[in-house]
This record gives sequence, C-alpha cells and structure tokens, in this order.
Amino acid sequence: MDTYEENEQCAQPEEVIPQPETEDMAQIQAEETCQPEQEAVSQPEAEATPPQPEAEDTDGYYHGVGTGARESTYVIVDPDVSQPEATPEQPARRPRPRKKGLGKKILKCAIASILIIALVSAACGISIVVTNTHWKVYTQLLQQNFDQQIQALRQELEEYQQKDASLVIVPTEGLLPSQIYDKNIRSVVAVNCVVRTTENGKVYEGENAGSGFVLTKEGHIVTNHHVIEGSTSISVTFIDGQQHKAQLIGSDAIHDIALLKIVADDLQPVTIGSSASLREGDQVIAIGNALGELSFSLTVGYVSGTDRAIATDGSITTMIQTDASINSGNSGGPLFNSRGEVVGITTAKYSGQSSSGASIEGIGFALPIDNVIGMLQDLRQYGYITGAYMGVMVQDVDPAAAERYGFPRGAYVAEPTPGYAAEKAGILPKDIITNVGGYDITCMSDLTRVLRNFKAGDETTVVVWRSGQKIVLRIIFDEKPNT
Repeated sequence: MDTYEENEQCAQPEEVIPQPETEDMAQIQAEETCQPEQEAVSQPEAEATPPQPEAEDTDGYYHGVGTGARESTYVIVDPDVSQPEATPEQPARRPRPRKKGLGKKILKCAIASILIIALVSAACGISIVVTNTHWKVYTQLLQQNFDQQIQALRQELEEYQQKDASLVIVPTEGLLPSQIYDKNIRSVVAVNCVVRTTENGKVYEGENAGSGFVLTKEGHIVTNHHVIEGSTSISVTFIDGQQHKAQLIGSDAIHDIALLKIVADDLQPVTIGSSASLREGDQVIAIGNALGELSFSLTVGYVSGTDRAIATDGSITTMIQTDASINSGNSGGPLFNSRGEVVGITTAKYSGQSSSGASIEGIGFALPIDNVIGMLQDLRQYGYITGAYMGVMVQDVDPAAAERYGFPRGAYVAEPTPGYAAEKAGILPKDIITNVGGYDITCMSDLTRVLRNFKAGDETTVVVWRSGQKIVLRIIFDEKPNT
C-alpha cells in the first residue's frame, strides 16, 4: 500500500497534472455535485464516510495516491494530518425513535393509580366511621342531658302541684283523667229534687237525684229535664259541701235539657268544647252523682259512636255513644274530652236498660253540646227554646215498603199540627218530606237536625212526595211553643 510520503513525492507543485478525458471529468463533476446531498440525508454528521472509488477507474493516475484523492483534482494531502481509515459504505437508513418499556410504564401508572384510589377510599371510610361513632356518642350525651332536664322539670311540677292543687299542666297529648278531675271538680254539682206525685187521690213525695255543671259565673246550672221534671224544690251541692237552692229557668222535654239558677259567689264555670271534633276512639271522662249516693264519681271510656239517633217520646234525639259508665244519678252531668272541655251532657235515661228491660252494660249516651248550646242560650234569655218549629208528627219510611211500592226515603207525615207552619204551608197527611231548605231528608232524624239550621220566622222551601209526584211548598217556621 502506498504511503503518505510517496503520495507527497508524486504530487510536486512543478509537475503538471494531466487532465482526464472529457467523459471522466463529467463523471467526476456529477459525483461532486450529488455526493454531498446523499451524505446529508443518508449518513449522520458524526459518522460520515468518504466515497469509495469505482472499480473501473482503478487504472487512473490518481488512484495510486490514496483514499479520498479522487474527490477533487485539486486535493492536496497533508502528510502532517492523520487521515481516518476508510470504512466501507453503509446503506442509507432513516433513524427511527425506539420506544423502550412503554407497556411496563403504563402498567406501573395503572398500579400506582389503583393504590392511590384505594388509599383515598380507605381514608374516607375511616373518616366516615370515626364521624359516625363521634355523632352517636354526641347524640347519646344529648339524649341523656335532655332526659335529666325533663326529669328535673317533672319533679318541680310535682312539687308545685302539691303546693297548689289548682295548677294543671297540659301535656301535648291531653290531660290525664286525674288532671281533668282536679281542674273541673269545683264546676260539677249534685242535683237533688223533691218530687210530688199523685196516685189514687193521694199525694206522695219522693226524691230525685241527678248531676249538673256550672255554665256561667252568674250561677246558671245545666242538667237534664227528666231530673227536675215534676219537682217542687231543687237544690245543688258542691264538692266542698256548700248547698244552694236552685230556681228553674226553663227546660225542654224533647231535647231533655234544663237550666237552673243559683245565687253564689266565686263560681267556676266549665270550658265548652265542640262535640263535632269527637271521633270514635277518643277518650272521654264523665263526672257525676252516680246512683244518687256516690257523689262526684269519675268514669273513663272512649267514644263508641258520634251520631246515634235515639227515639224517645215520639221524637228523635242525636246522641254520643260511649263505653264510659253512665248510671242513674249521672244524668245531667258533664262529659269531658281529653282537654278537659265539655262536649256532652250525660243522660242515664237511655243507658240503664233497653225497651225490653234487658240490662245494658258498656253503653252510655250523652247529648252533643253543639246541638244544645243554642237552646241553652234561648232558655237563659227567654226561658224557652225559640228555634224553628214546623208542627208536624213524622216517622221513618219503611225501607221494605219503599222498595216494594217505589216510595222515596224521607220523613213520613203522620199528621200536621193544626195552626202551625206545616199545615199553613199545605203539607198533608201521608206526604213524604224529602228536602227542607236544600237539605236532603232520608229519615225523621235528618229533619230534626236540619231544623236546627233555622230560626222562627225564617222562610224556605219544603219538597214533599205526594201520589207519585214531587211538590215544592213555601214554609215560614213558627216559634217553638213553651211546653
């Protein structure tokens, strides 16, 4: 192989370098023009490889000089500069980035995310458990504190009640029977009457006992009509033993109510409630002079019915049915609701035994206070009831006969009272009253209730069924006669 010294000797400046032929020169120029572009694309800058001489030019002059001298006719090799050894030409390749360990990285990220989520969830769960436990302990402490405060208040109330029996505390669910008794016992009276009867020309005197309650501070006392009926003298007795003579202001046999008057100071009237608010199952309390001997007895029961139509003396009376014991002597006494309000007037007239004489147990009756409070006001002001009066004797239509003959349900007119509103309106015997003033009538108890919506002098319409036809009549109610 030629050395750099031999090449230096051969390349003397005074020698004239012969020019290659035209074809070789053109080929050399073409290679010089294209080679840099190929090297820039195919080879990296750090590993650039000089072009190799072609085989067909091995016989030329310059190929004996050394590797790389062929690139240009003007190349001078410097002997002092070391030249890199020739390396074989490598094919041009485009470098591609290599992704190493991508799957492992994704797996590691997923595992890390799962671990983070698990740690956060565990921390939240621990926080919830700790919070719940803390809240339970806190609520238990609050409950214990409240229980202690309530117990302390109860003890204070019991001490106050022992000092003052008139102090009554009202629980949210109502008063206890004992509290109702303490609150109202000074408003309840025992009614005693001297009654004279005549039999076979002889006059007999007897006693009649009942109950009553204070209606006003002025001394008005309420009781039943049948308690004072036929009496020659009436007296009332309070729980403290005080006894007072009573005057009869007025009474009504149909509705079985009476109003008395006494002269006394420092009277405590009852609180009037509403019987319309009663429902089956509500607790009620009765206080009265049971059997005429067991004065100021208390009995407790529940409402069994609210609109019981009870027939007596040819008329219908609406009653409250209760299983509280109502005995002889309880008549005229108050029936209280759970708030200590009067909602009825007890009556033993319909409670002791049935029409056949059979003993009745667990069934008591009371007049609804809503039905009689207006009448009591009439008795107080006029001495008699001034409500609307039609003046007609009626009875219920037999359901079987109504179905068989096609009669409507209503109040069957047995006979109108001469000179009163029904006769003046043109109502005849055998008429069936089906409507009064827009209120439907299906039975005689309906008629009794509807008349309470009117007063003497009111004018309205009455619908009657007569011989298969409906007839509308005008009626002006009379004032109920004082009987």
